[in-house]
Amino acid sequence: MVLEYVVKKDDGYKTIREVLLNEFCFSHRFLSKMKLHHRIYCNGVPMYVDKLVQFKDRIVVDIDLEEEANNIVPTPMKLSILYEDDCFLIVNKPAEIAIHPSSNHYCNSLSNGIMYYYKSIGLKKKIHLVNRLDKGTSGIVVIAKNEYLQECLIKQMKKNIFHKEYIALLEGILEIKNDTINVPIKRKANSIIERCVALDGDVAITHYKVLRYIGQNTLVKFQLETGRTHQLRVHSKYIGHPIVGDTLYGNSSILIARQALHAYKTSFYHPILKKQIIIEAPFPEDIKLLLN
Repeated sequence: MVLEYVVKKDDGYKTIREVLLNEFCFSHRFLSKMKLHHRIYCNGVPMYVDKLVQFKDRIVVDIDLEEEANNIVPTPMKLSILYEDDCFLIVNKPAEIAIHPSSNHYCNSLSNGIMYYYKSIGLKKKIHLVNRLDKGTSGIVVIAKNEYLQECLIKQMKKNIFHKEYIALLEGILEIKNDTINVPIKRKANSIIERCVALDGDVAITHYKVLRYIGQNTLVKFQLETGRTHQLRVHSKYIGHPIVGDTLYGNSSILIARQALHAYKTSFYHPILKKQIIIEAPFPEDIKLLLN
């Protein structure tokens, strides 16, 4: 996988370094890695980054490095793959499976299944997660196949180009049908898991739209503008309508055995294909039962 740029007459770039930082938006860390592995070329010749550039110089960077990931045990797992190319793997995560291995569950996380899949197709890569979901949340997880692509999408998140939409069933009847929840969130004192609303927390912005009422509950579509840990769960509790089944921020439910939250849609600009990618994840059975 290569990135390529031909120097234009009126660019104003003096060195290869300037081309890489401005045209490819390399971080300084990633630029150092490409230098270390001699992956930078000018007109087909390996080149140092301080070389002066001229009109029509062809700058190429081969970003397809092999990586070792021996810290994750490959575990056979049926993955629901929604999209895959040389750059990204996008899967539909089931509920009750963690993203990362832990000391108590070191071989049955989504990352373990992805590593097994990588090895089965001969892909020597680390797992570069673009987004994460709580264990009890189902839906779309985007994995980049190298560090540069991961950085590209994280930058898109910060610029609100990478969009994430969720379906959730909330307790009670929301009378305001379209609104934005803009309250900061931070880690709750003396807890390594729970988050709370706090004036000195990180900016957290959630947009919601009521889709319909189901009994005494409300089905909503959430769109995240920021991506704080437990953001939707905390914001739902804050407005007085916790997510159905969310035992950490609300109540258990006879309707569903986990929080009724599904990441169903993601869209972003593909940094290599130069086009918009839109992915939707089908609802799992427990969410479908809620909607009937």
